[in-house]
Amino acid sequence: MNLMTRSALGAMVLGAFTLQAAAQETVKIGALVTLSGPGAAWGQAMKNAAELAADKVNAAGGLEVGGKKYRVEVVAYDDKYQAGEAVTVANRLVFEDKVKYIIGPTGSAPTLAVQPITEKNQVITSTLGFTNKAMGAEKPFSFRPVVTTYEFSEPQISWMVRTLGVRKAGGLFPNDESGQVIARDLEAAYKKNGAELAVKEFFERDRVDFVPLITRMLSRGIDTIELDGNSPGTAGLITKQARELGFKGRIVRTGGPATAELVTVAGKEAAEGMIVHAVIDPGLKTTVAYVDAYTAKYKTAPNGFSPSYYDFTNMLFEAMRRAGTVSDSGKVRVELEKIADFPGVLGKLNWTGKSNYGVDHQLAVPFYVAEIKNGVEVIRARCTVAEGCN
Repeated sequence: MNLMTRSALGAMVLGAFTLQAAAQETVKIGALVTLSGPGAAWGQAMKNAAELAADKVNAAGGLEVGGKKYRVEVVAYDDKYQAGEAVTVANRLVFEDKVKYIIGPTGSAPTLAVQPITEKNQVITSTLGFTNKAMGAEKPFSFRPVVTTYEFSEPQISWMVRTLGVRKAGGLFPNDESGQVIARDLEAAYKKNGAELAVKEFFERDRVDFVPLITRMLSRGIDTIELDGNSPGTAGLITKQARELGFKGRIVRTGGPATAELVTVAGKEAAEGMIVHAVIDPGLKTTVAYVDAYTAKYKTAPNGFSPSYYDFTNMLFEAMRRAGTVSDSGKVRVELEKIADFPGVLGKLNWTGKSNYGVDHQLAVPFYVAEIKNGVEVIRARCTVAEGCN
């Protein structure tokens, strides 16, 4: 073998090694989510969504950014739906795992607790916290992929008042930032539509006996029980106990897609006829394909929040591609903000929110009002924030 041939062969080997090394570089996506206790169904759905998005790009050879291919790794920790634990997890993700992108946190209190860390270190987050404090011009790295009570309560309650004749509701809410904000927004929405959230009962999230609270509400002559803001298991317990007490009126869940988990706890008979917030359209092929893929991997149907986080993770990947970097989260944030008409599994997606929060970091997604029939959702109305529910 002459010198030129050896040189050429060496260059080929070196080139192949370089490509292989590039392909093996890793970009980490943190998942700061609730994996145990109240809210676990939400957190599991968020984590699993990010994993499915990672699986897709990894199966295609990796995430190609700036001429390199990266393997995507999801690093998940349980915040137990507690602000203090969320801070511990955030510090681990940011300073030990060196992540620049986080799926979560799951709730409002954990979100507000970790933002001083994530914002200072320019870590992009995707909160499930419904508080209006979760986003703002002073929090440029905080995004929200799901619509909140503030966005969907008014159109849904308008539909319930018009269609079902709801007039006097009583609500049970967790005694934390999420529950208080949701109760406030619901009260305004009922009032705006000529109805009333006449009773508000607050409780600690680990409570399991709701009979005294339900009994007190029923004594006020309510025609509807409102369960927005409760974790799936808690909502199921309240539904079961209300029916056991003989309540024959409407039970509604204006927000928080979690029908499968709720029915498991409450039972089909108790849940029959409930009006629930839904984000999955069984007639949309892209959504059905996502549900099938999720079910095939995790052997259970996804919680309704899951598709939003799958879409957000893919939007994050697209922003990295456009920015040409996986390490400069500032550039990625700018490109993420620019994404419009993104073809997600939930449909065409855009950012909104400036009029309410001072920044367009709120994802505008379609949503639905459904009725539980024989344990499954049957869509009764299709909704957007702009056009209402019809």
